[in-house]
Amino acid sequence: MSKLRSAQAAGPATGALSPTASEHVREKRRRRKQEILHAALRAFRDGGYHGTTLADIAERLGVRQTALYHYFPDKESILYACHRESLEELDRLIRESGRLETAREQLAWVIREHVRVMTETLEGSPLAFEVAALSPERQAEVIAARDRYERALRRMIEHGIEQGEFRSLDAKIAVFAILGAINWIARWYRQEGPVQGAELGAQYADQLIGGLICGDGDPGDAA
Repeated sequence: MSKLRSAQAAGPATGALSPTASEHVREKRRRRKQEILHAALRAFRDGGYHGTTLADIAERLGVRQTALYHYFPDKESILYACHRESLEELDRLIRESGRLETAREQLAWVIREHVRVMTETLEGSPLAFEVAALSPERQAEVIAARDRYERALRRMIEHGIEQGEFRSLDAKIAVFAILGAINWIARWYRQEGPVQGAELGAQYADQLIGGLICGDGDPGDAA
């Protein structure tokens, strides 16, 4: 009995991870998954999803293709994780926009931040055009999340119309125009180009909201 108590007092068996070590392993794994996702985004941007192989992604990371299987079982799982990351960011934008007072301020902020997601988080990768590459179940999940985001923007514009900030218009068409303009960034934007993400976001907010506001207000005020 005394030997059992001594063993229990000694703590976990040799080789077991302490909570601190376990957290370190999880954080290291999380960082590595992020590195894989961003290497994949760059590869998808340059070669398209269907034109990119797991070997291409591994080459960008300087590892063997087999190393990717410790984190993702296949290329579609990587694409799905990229979609999940971008949609989580968009959900966060809607939540955080509530700290601003007017619909005009909220919409301008969301547009600027959405452009940042496109140019920085997604590195200009055209994920919006690759949904069809996902399995039906994953497609349904991504489309449902995308629809929630569209509805949130529509409510924002409708509120602005009710408050007299925006002129009377079809909020659904306005949202389609805004998202179409932002998604098209992936077709031409390059991080090494002359216009950086923050400047591009400010210009998009000014020009897109300029078509919604009433009177002679300066759309730049919303920035």
